[in-house]
Amino acid sequence: MEIKRIKVVSSKCTGCRLCMQICAISHHEEINPRKTRLKIEAHFPEPGVYKPRVCTQCGKCLEVCPENAIYRREDGAFIVIPEKCTNCGECIAVCKPGVIFQHRDLDYVLICDNCFKCTELCNTGAITIHTRVVKEDK
Repeated sequence: MEIKRIKVVSSKCTGCRLCMQICAISHHEEINPRKTRLKIEAHFPEPGVYKPRVCTQCGKCLEVCPENAIYRREDGAFIVIPEKCTNCGECIAVCKPGVIFQHRDLDYVLICDNCFKCTELCNTGAITIHTRVVKEDK
């Protein structure tokens, strides 16, 4: 079985934030950096040093959700069920990369769904798709 994940190479990031724009556009039909499912962290005073942060698909969010509003899709991505999510923030507290977000316009948290749109616009190779083969248990 092949598992696809988003791979980050921070040294290649220029901070253009096109990945954030396409994420918001594809999920919310607007350019709103606060409605993205990834983060670009700028390190100052060093000019030009940026660190993209994406979901590592660790599953901690699923473990702590008191409403069972998060499930693991067949491809391994953790998905929020908006109708079940109470926006309590338990998942945010356990997210090590800090990429689960709340937005005041939404009643549910935002978690990367592995749509890979961010990888399509990254022209520096900072955010790409990494595929690995995993043996299935039978």
